[in-house]
Amino acid sequence: MSELLLGAASLDVTPPPGHRLDGYAARADMATGTADPLRATMIWLSTADSPGVLWLSLDAIAVGSTLVAELSAAAASAAGIPPESVVVCASHTHSGPSGWAGQIHPVIPASREPSLYEPLVAAVASASLQRQPVRASWRSVEVVGVGTNRHRKNGPHDNTAGVLALHSLDGSLAAVLLDFACHPTTYGPENLRWSADWPGAARVALGADSVVVGFLQGAAGDVSPRFTRQGRGAQEVDRLGGLLATRVADALAEPGLDLPAVAPTIRRTTARLKVRDLPAPAEAAAMVATAAAGIHGGLDEPAVRIAQTRLDGARGQALMSAAELPEYLDLPVSVVVLGDVAWVHLPVELFAIHGACLQSDSPHPVTRVIGYTDGYYGYVVDPDAAKRSTYEALITFFDQPTTNILLGTASALLGVTR
Repeated sequence: MSELLLGAASLDVTPPPGHRLDGYAARADMATGTADPLRATMIWLSTADSPGVLWLSLDAIAVGSTLVAELSAAAASAAGIPPESVVVCASHTHSGPSGWAGQIHPVIPASREPSLYEPLVAAVASASLQRQPVRASWRSVEVVGVGTNRHRKNGPHDNTAGVLALHSLDGSLAAVLLDFACHPTTYGPENLRWSADWPGAARVALGADSVVVGFLQGAAGDVSPRFTRQGRGAQEVDRLGGLLATRVADALAEPGLDLPAVAPTIRRTTARLKVRDLPAPAEAAAMVATAAAGIHGGLDEPAVRIAQTRLDGARGQALMSAAELPEYLDLPVSVVVLGDVAWVHLPVELFAIHGACLQSDSPHPVTRVIGYTDGYYGYVVDPDAAKRSTYEALITFFDQPTTNILLGTASALLGVTR
């Protein structure tokens, strides 16, 4: 009889001050210190005769393809498994360094900094992953009050958290792999301190000193705390993270769905997608002027933010129009399966409605949609956002027919038959 084996580690990879933060085009100053640690978390599930799968989750805005290759190799070396068994995921915090991944989109110019990414890769490569037998179980729990659709409160969003619990044979909780969909944007562009934002606070509240908690960001392209946050400081970070952690802890206190003592499997493919036709520079500049004219007084705060993001999107599209973009982009897609649970991983900021469609079409009893994995290729928007020219639609690389190709690729990898 096989045993499911867990190797887990949580590494403090917080950079020193004096480097640029990523996530907001409006923020130009360097980091002045640390609000809370940035972590690289490794959760490796295997058996004696199978390498299984290792999830490496990083408190970063994104993981570019070069960083993915480096971290996959480093994690594989630490575990003694092939790099193909590693998936690298970003939490999408907007208070991490740009120097790890460098420029991930023309919207925010950035460069990779060896003094930042080399220590990160070295820390992962030297991680201790001593394996122990565990029992795996699954829970899904509704979480209200952390995030909503950021364009309209009643718009689509997945308000469930997926919880993979890994208990030692003595019954103690050894690790949790948690996924939830919401932008970690409690802190705004005025913040100049490193922070994992609310995912980090949720980890702490779940007892991260004794339990390794890995976080996977879901289909959060149009989901954020825009309408739920009550401030933009550390207290609000703790409040939102605490809301999530409380619901997860409640779920962990109840029996879950037992999963088999087998190694998870991983399937991979690549979607080659055409970059959309962008407006000419003059047309893009005119759109910037129109968006700027749309910002005026008398609007409530969320509406002002929406208008500002539309202006930011118009400016971003103008940068894209001026850039030399490739004709095609190759996007890695993967599906991890453990018993009744499947995680589909995509290297994009997927809109919630697309995540819901992938879940509803999936043949697996439980399907979780994870973004920001194994690369970064921007937003994948829905038809409504494309029609309304939202911020995300203005800076996406893909039109709607191409979006459907990506979704079809993910569905096929899940095993959907048409």
